[in-house]
Amino acid sequence: MADDLKLVKELRDKTGAGFLDCKEALSNNNGSIDNSIDYLRKKGLAKASKKSSREANEGAIGFFENNNICILIKINSETDFAAKSDTFLDFVDYIGSAILKLNNTNLDLNTFLNTEVSSKSIKEIVDEMIAKIGENIIISDLKVFDKSNFNLSFYVHNAYRKNIGKIISILKYSSNSNDESIQNFAKNLCMHIAALKPEAIDEKHLEQAVINKELNIQKELIASSGKPANVINQILKGKMKKFYSEVTLLNQSFVLDPDKSIKDVIYSNYKDDNFEIKMFNYLSLT
Repeated sequence: MADDLKLVKELRDKTGAGFLDCKEALSNNNGSIDNSIDYLRKKGLAKASKKSSREANEGAIGFFENNNICILIKINSETDFAAKSDTFLDFVDYIGSAILKLNNTNLDLNTFLNTEVSSKSIKEIVDEMIAKIGENIIISDLKVFDKSNFNLSFYVHNAYRKNIGKIISILKYSSNSNDESIQNFAKNLCMHIAALKPEAIDEKHLEQAVINKELNIQKELIASSGKPANVINQILKGKMKKFYSEVTLLNQSFVLDPDKSIKDVIYSNYKDDNFEIKMFNYLSLT
């Protein structure tokens, strides 16, 4: 039994084909590695090993949801041409649906990649798609979110399908109402997030390490400028305010009204609705 597993592993390493395919090939070829490689090549399953070392910088982001969770999944291909094909997009839909069926808010990428779907591991399913599409394919990122208690909006940039594109952003928010005006504003916020890619909701949500790094950089810049000591702290406050306006969502200038920050727009138009951003996230190919 151990020898059989060693042969399967050796064949998988040489061809990149799935476990069950390698086992079948060896069984049909009396354990011969060379004949099994030919067998798999004839079935188109031995292509994956050579292609799996290629860079895959194109691809697509997918958004999927059910009553309990929503997910963002990033799947890379080698070319934009392949990413736009129905074969690849159907594969993204298949993977997204498989994740939804697990219905696990704590699911991470590594756990999912080691999950079996329809008696095959995700690795085997990916290998089959590599052989089918003729390009390297990598499931490179996965984000899973609990949908409970809050409203949800999402936006697809450079869409291939209504739920698949090059950038997808999501927003969880609370509000007294969720009428058309609120929904449109939430959608516009998702567009803003996709465009400006903020790092946190506001400065309170920024990692302290990020703040400290910027503080140290600005202190050194100010110190090297020869400014008098009595104005250094004031200059530092101004520099950090500018930094927060670049990297935090509430302090960024709204892309649809650049003269106002997101915080100002919410206060001016949606204060009575008690509109509040609870969480945002996005995945992007770049």
